[in-house]
Amino acid sequence: MASQEVDILIVGAGPCGLMLANELGQRGIRARIVDQDSGVATAPQANATQARSMEHYRRLGFAHEIRQLGLPPDHPTDVAYFTTYSGYEIGRHRMPPSGDADRIVRELEPVWNAAELPHRVPQSHVENVLFEKARALPGIEITFNWRATGFEDRGGCVVTHLEHTQSGDKQSVTSKYLFGADGGSSVVRKQLGIHYGGGDPAERDFMGGQMLSIYIDAPAFYEKLVGDRAWMYWTFNRRRRALLASIDGKGKFVLQTQLRPGEDVAKMTNEDCGRLFLQAMGCDIPHEVTGFAAWLAGRALAADTFRRGRVFLGGDAVHLFTPTGGMGYNTAIEDAVNIGWKFAAAVKGHGGAKLLDSYEAERQPVAVRNTRNAAGFADSVGLYVPSPGIEDPGLAGEAARKRAGAYLANHGKNEFTIPGFTLGARYNDSPVIIDDGSPRPPDIPTVYVPSAKPGGRAPHVWCTDGESLFDKFGFEWTLLYFKSGDGDVGAFAEEAGRREVELKCLDLSGEPVAADFYEQPYALIRPDQVVAWRGALPDGNDMKQLFDRVLGV
Repeated sequence: MASQEVDILIVGAGPCGLMLANELGQRGIRARIVDQDSGVATAPQANATQARSMEHYRRLGFAHEIRQLGLPPDHPTDVAYFTTYSGYEIGRHRMPPSGDADRIVRELEPVWNAAELPHRVPQSHVENVLFEKARALPGIEITFNWRATGFEDRGGCVVTHLEHTQSGDKQSVTSKYLFGADGGSSVVRKQLGIHYGGGDPAERDFMGGQMLSIYIDAPAFYEKLVGDRAWMYWTFNRRRRALLASIDGKGKFVLQTQLRPGEDVAKMTNEDCGRLFLQAMGCDIPHEVTGFAAWLAGRALAADTFRRGRVFLGGDAVHLFTPTGGMGYNTAIEDAVNIGWKFAAAVKGHGGAKLLDSYEAERQPVAVRNTRNAAGFADSVGLYVPSPGIEDPGLAGEAARKRAGAYLANHGKNEFTIPGFTLGARYNDSPVIIDDGSPRPPDIPTVYVPSAKPGGRAPHVWCTDGESLFDKFGFEWTLLYFKSGDGDVGAFAEEAGRREVELKCLDLSGEPVAADFYEQPYALIRPDQVVAWRGALPDGNDMKQLFDRVLGV
């Protein structure tokens, strides 16, 4: 049986595993991804890349490439609500086209406080970019058609056993750490005996049971559509609730609908799926069903623990979402970002045991937060049942549509304009964050309150030269200081150098907006753009203790 040694073995080539490979590869860490499928995903799946994920892609250098994918740059990204697509439009939440993102993110700075806006693009497109970027990095190997059959944590290393899905060949891989990003049926999680918590799937009129994703080519859709183009089209009637997401703005869509009693996915055909699409359409149009897949909505699950020993878990392996709010894949991206620099610090020797402990301490509460918020969005849309007369002509029908439109437009704002949900997750109780005793900002999905209180995402500023503050950060650690020519910065640099930690010292003395946000003379920013500490200059022993704490030593 063949054997191999790497620093990190990653099981699963979905967004979490691929993002982790990018984080590790850019830091010179040797990693291998194995996946039992024959390649990366091709079905559209999720279609909302949130602003925080786009900021991480920007940090890695390829946000602009992802921004070019998906809908045409002038295509609206509105969410629109209809009785049927050829019936009545009853509400709309307007959002800008991707071609305007660079301009609008600056105009909306008081609302978003971000370097990037969200982007509407099929997850499969993003995964292909992550795949291409990862496999081009030195030290990264991605191999498909290999399944993990088991592993042994031997204290100083993990030995994982693999089997080729086609040839039956066997292989063992010895790694310093194993990371399971192998989805809801995770082999790694099951061997660890870790279970999800959160209860049974919620029952709803929509997003609360057996769902069907139907992939459709229907350019004629636009000829019968009663309203303007959008990114996502919902139907609300008493027969067939559905949402239709545009993939390319030209005629490729994915329709998601909840199966009714008596509808059995095991017996469904392409023709049956086409009839479900036409129910939502409200009229007959030419179309082609290119595939379909079933999935279960109503889940809000998170595991109690994200690691045992040298084995760690992320993505769907430890949290399962109802997709409202689009946070499942985005939460997985943040898992990878969080553990990536910590794995690198452990492998390179300057990260201590508590740094790895902090992965679970930081990400598990966020998973619970995010799954609960997503479930709240699902309740808002899935428990709302329209009036029986919503499709009727006349005064009663018109009144019903106005009521529904007011409710759904407000729901759309609350689900799809969510800077607080996207940017506001915090690591308040992390063992590697130095709390300064200041109040915690409110955690509200629709409102983001930027705060430099340690434990949260660093506040963003468009600097006086027009550049993003985030673009000025170092790739690893960054020290912000707000007094020009401060010679005391050398003490930070000296301590970082002694530990072989890469630290960029950034003079922001000419940035009054940044100084107002950060409030203290110094702020130490982690590689994942989270504030680890802020305050006045520590003395010699306090400086050592500061670095010990943030590095988990």
